[in-house]
Amino acid sequence: MAFTSVTGILKTASMQGLPLWEAILEDDCKDRGVNREASFRQMAALWDAMKSASSRYSPEAHSASGLVGGDGAKMRTFGAETSIGGSFLDRIIAEALSMGESNACMKRIVAAPTAGSCGVLPAVLIPLAERGGLQDETIVQSLFVAAGFGQVIAARASISGAEGGCQAEIGSASAMAAAALVSIKNGTPEMSADACAMALMNLMGLVCDPVAGLVEIPCVKRNVVGAVNAVSCADMALAGITSRIPADEVIDAMRSVGEAMPCSLRETGEGGLAATPTGMAAAGKLKG
Repeated sequence: MAFTSVTGILKTASMQGLPLWEAILEDDCKDRGVNREASFRQMAALWDAMKSASSRYSPEAHSASGLVGGDGAKMRTFGAETSIGGSFLDRIIAEALSMGESNACMKRIVAAPTAGSCGVLPAVLIPLAERGGLQDETIVQSLFVAAGFGQVIAARASISGAEGGCQAEIGSASAMAAAALVSIKNGTPEMSADACAMALMNLMGLVCDPVAGLVEIPCVKRNVVGAVNAVSCADMALAGITSRIPADEVIDAMRSVGEAMPCSLRETGEGGLAATPTGMAAAGKLKG
């Protein structure tokens, strides 16, 4: 995809009189030299892979390090009568944990936009599709919206934890998911942009500090934060609440924040939680 600004996406959709997802699909076709059917089919395959990864989650599977595994199952069986957030929120949390654990256990997942943030989009889309009886076509269309916004973030800033910290991974995934959710609920393109901006600004400055250098702690649980944040920001945008800072400016600010982060907080496993006594002990145990 060739878009380098959210403003450009909105302007293109408006000028061509197309839904946001379709404007992004058309751009993908031009950029990669494929037809509409091929582009849609590829995105549909990613949606199928997300659903497959969810259905194949194994409660017994643990990562080679032993640091993660089984938490998704705990949330899946958590009693709704004792839940604070309710069954739908519990389902989102369970899906985010399950997908993150599957990645740590070397299962097949969809990097969205990265493997470390693979749980955010399916965590909001799969439960919503199940609750609302949504057609696959609707979800696939929303994934084009997510991809378009993700492309802009990648072009203007980064989706790499090593470059921009976890804000570039979980933050980007959350922003993409928020925009996608708004599109599913027939919000305007501007609402999708507001949701994206709010989700990203909420997670701005999030560091990447993996314990023992593994995409496990705190990565798996941060997928939950990204998913819940996406839902909150989508609902705010749909309610007419706007981002006081335009999406493109938020993305540019995220880039600046990432560049200002010390290397110890950008995926080196040398700072943050990785540098705590418990984190260092876990790393030493694994090395030993």
